Amino acid sequence: MPNTNLEITQKAMEDFKKIQEYMLLAREENSVKTYEKLKDEYLYLKSFLNVAGVNLTDLDKFKE
Repeated sequence: MPNTNLEITQKAMEDFKKIQEYMLLAREENSVKTYEKLKDEYLYLKSFLNVAGVNLTDLDKFKE
């Protein structure tokens, strides 16, 4: 039986990585509105992963 908590955390980590990549692109393109919207999602995922006990020290490219 698969561990659904582990699967949820894995999905959130994958999403966190993607959001960070999109944030970097938006920042490079000076797309402030897009960056701010992505930052909202980034903060949500970061808080979720923190509650799940994931150490984001090495994964977090923004440290915000």
